[in-house]
Amino acid sequence: MSDFIDQINRVHRAVGTRDLPEGEARTVLLRRAYDAPIEDVWDACTDPERISRWFLPVSGELKLGGHYQLQGNAGGEILRCEPPRLLRVSWLFGENPGFSEVEVRLSAQGDGRTVFELEHVAVVPPEFWDQFGPGATGVGWDLAVLGLGLHLRGEMIDDPSAWEQSEEARELMRLSSDLWGDAYRASGAPDDVVTAAVAGTTAFYVPEKPQD
Repeated sequence: MSDFIDQINRVHRAVGTRDLPEGEARTVLLRRAYDAPIEDVWDACTDPERISRWFLPVSGELKLGGHYQLQGNAGGEILRCEPPRLLRVSWLFGENPGFSEVEVRLSAQGDGRTVFELEHVAVVPPEFWDQFGPGATGVGWDLAVLGLGLHLRGEMIDDPSAWEQSEEARELMRLSSDLWGDAYRASGAPDDVVTAAVAGTTAFYVPEKPQD
C-alpha cells in the first residue's frame, strides 16, 4: 500500500481552462517521471498487447487517422502520432460525445528516465463539472498512470476488477480525489466549490458499503 501511495504522490496535477471553437474546455494535466527509457514508455503506450496489460484491451487500426476502441470505455480517432514523443487521440463516449481529446507527451531525461505528461481537454456540461470537478476524470487517470508505472517495472495487478473493490484501492481513490481537489483549489476555485466537487467525486468512486 505504501508503494502505491508513493506512486500517486509522485504525480503533478494541474487544472485549467481553454477556449475552443466548441466552447470553453476544461483541462486536467498529469505529469510524472518513470525510470524507463523513452522508447519503452512509448511502446507501452502504443502497442495494443502492452496496453491491455496495464490499461484495457484495445481494438482498431492503431495508426495516424485510424480509429480505436477501448473495451468498455472510450474510443476515437488517432489525431497525431509522432514517435516517440507525442500521441493525441479523440476520447469519446456515446452517440453525442462533444469535444474530448487526450494528448500524451514524452520527454527523455539524461539519466535514462522519461517524463510522461497526459492532458485531457474536454468541453464538459457545467452541471457535471459543478458536481464532480476535475476528479471525475482525474481519479481514473491516476489509476491508469499507476498501472503504467507498475507495468514498466515488470509488475501488474493480477485481477484489476477485484482490486478496485479492495480497501487498498478505495483508500487510493480517496487520496486521488483529495489531490485533485488540491489542484482545483490551486487553479483558483473557491473552497466551497472544491469541497463539493471532492465530495461528489469521492462518493462516485468510493461509495459507502452497505451495512451488514
